[in-house]
Amino acid sequence: MRIAVDTNLLVYAEGEGDEPRCKQAQALFARLPPAEVLLPVQVLGELYNVLTRRFRRGADRTRSAVLEWASLYAVRDSTWTALRTAMELNSAHEMPIWDALILSVASEHRCRVLMSEDLQHGFTWGGVTIVNPLLDPAHPLLAV
Repeated sequence: MRIAVDTNLLVYAEGEGDEPRCKQAQALFARLPPAEVLLPVQVLGELYNVLTRRFRRGADRTRSAVLEWASLYAVRDSTWTALRTAMELNSAHEMPIWDALILSVASEHRCRVLMSEDLQHGFTWGGVTIVNPLLDPAHPLLAV
């Protein structure tokens, strides 16, 4: 099953945030099959921004972290088609445009799940279900 990942989980896996969430995210990535994980490029841009601005990491250290994530998992660019779709998602569901772009890219690349703590858990669109992997019990799509 192909899985896309949202920024917040990468931030936690980087050790930024509260300790329980960081440990959960690190354990989650240790379990995920790398060949099935997709990172929308938007997520990596957001990761860079959050680590440098909110957590005051230096640019070189942050760049290294982003490059490491990109070497572990497939990175997929945003397309004009994905942006048009994201605008429709924004209009129809009032989803913030950058979140809608992440969901649109996940759908464009046939992901079954978009893991996110921030987006609407259980919302399904374009064949992709948003799942918060930090909830207990685990969503049925992740309870394997």
